[in-house]
Amino acid sequence: MGFNRVDRLGVRDGMREIDEQHVSEPGLVVLDITAADEDTLRLVVAELAERWATSGPAPVRRVPGRAGMAGRVYADIRRTGAEGG
Repeated sequence: MGFNRVDRLGVRDGMREIDEQHVSEPGLVVLDITAADEDTLRLVVAELAERWATSGPAPVRRVPGRAGMAGRVYADIRRTGAEGG
């Protein structure tokens, strides 16, 4: 996971900054995922959603000048995927 500085993947490519609400308690995480292709990224996000409560399917984007596809997922690892997100 990046630090989400302006010079890092995240802020400049259209992903919003991670704010205090996203990580305000133990067990809340923000996952920035990069995969070779959109199908792989979507599969990883679906697998995470089966294990933990997540924000759901991540918008997928290609970042100019970077390999692969990127997406962001917010998760609560204290709750299982069956509990919803």
